[in-house]
Amino acid sequence: MSAYQYRADPAGDPAAPVIFLFHGTGGDENQFFDLAGQLLPGARRVAPRGDVSEHGALRYFKRTGEGVYDMADLAVRTAAMTEFVRDVAGEASRVIGLGYSNGANILASVQFAAPDLFDVTILMHPLIPFAPPAADFTGREVLITAGRRDPIAPAVATQALADYFSANGADSQLAWHEGGHELRQDELMAIQKFLQ
Repeated sequence: MSAYQYRADPAGDPAAPVIFLFHGTGGDENQFFDLAGQLLPGARRVAPRGDVSEHGALRYFKRTGEGVYDMADLAVRTAAMTEFVRDVAGEASRVIGLGYSNGANILASVQFAAPDLFDVTILMHPLIPFAPPAADFTGREVLITAGRRDPIAPAVATQALADYFSANGADSQLAWHEGGHELRQDELMAIQKFLQ
């Protein structure tokens, strides 16, 4: 199967929707597990643990500095995560992804590599500091949530990512709050509305 450690609901209906949960730097597989149960009752939850340690903080890929990604490592770990999601999703009727910060970045990277994999994604405070490849996201839904004053994921980069998804056929939405890199209540409400 996979080298990833992960938390998941007990085996249920294999055709039920599945939501993959990707934590931020320093988080773990528990970070969004309960929240996902509130957002999508009835969906099977799968939360892989990042397998890269940055001074003890778990992440999904290496970086050489703030906002500077180790692109070779990102490619290897994107391929591994893509395989993990395909294996675990199985016969699910819908495949949903939710990621925050570093988790949003690995989720977006998997989307670039495998546009057919996720039906719906929620990218919370992503930062993609490179030009993604052209892809076909027709029929896919993407919500990006972000802070207008985020020092880690600048607003201009967030807008560029939203524009990228729209230009490549996704039904793309962008929900801003007035703060920084933190998650806010109005952001969670926007996610809940998006998923209904």
